[in-house]
Amino acid sequence: MGLFFGNLFKGIRGVVYYRVSHYEQNPFKGIISQGVPNMVRRINDQIFYILPPALFYYALYDWAVKENKRLSRKNPADYENDV
Repeated sequence: MGLFFGNLFKGIRGVVYYRVSHYEQNPFKGIISQGVPNMVRRINDQIFYILPPALFYYALYDWAVKENKRLSRKNPADYENDV
């Protein structure tokens, strides 16, 4: 084989890899100053696409559950003459 541990991978010619050490990264940088306003902006942009169908399907689901309970009840008039 002739390859040592550091030279086992033969890289692709012309491809450059840039890496930053895990210790040099700051994953929570700007989470309050940039992350929260960005989240609010994204919610405001999408709220009118998501909310109306969600409310419609919730109302449909709620109606279906209530209708199922109403139709599943026994009719007391059917059992008036039982002893």
